[in-house]
Amino acid sequence: MAFTGPLEDRILIRELLDTYAHGVMTRDPETWAATWAEDAFWALPEFPDLGGFTGKEAIVSGWTESMKHYGLGGGAARPMVYVAHPGEILVEGERASAISYTSEIFEDPATGKTMRLRGRYVDELAKIDGEWLFTRREYTTFDSRED
Repeated sequence: MAFTGPLEDRILIRELLDTYAHGVMTRDPETWAATWAEDAFWALPEFPDLGGFTGKEAIVSGWTESMKHYGLGGGAARPMVYVAHPGEILVEGERASAISYTSEIFEDPATGKTMRLRGRYVDELAKIDGEWLFTRREYTTFDSRED
């Protein structure tokens, strides 16, 4: 079954996914950062120049730097549209795993073209001090188109 474990925990994890998306949409590093555990790992295997980021500080720094290309800090780029939908949330005590599917629309800073990406996050989460946080996220793109 795709959704198992206590309903309250699954709702809190869904809210975590939504908070992550809200941080992207509003280009808010503090909101986005609040979704990560201190010792988390963000895997980006399709971006070999980035590879991945270990630790919340490195993750947030990498994201903040990359988002400058999409208007963070007052750049001219149009806002990125980012939504995520859970396909699976499995809670086992203080640990959980999740799969979410993403849809992104943004202006490519290099070409000015509108990009439409569909992707998948495979996540590991932990309940730390009563709060669900990402301990590992791995992103894969499965469709990319430009207008």
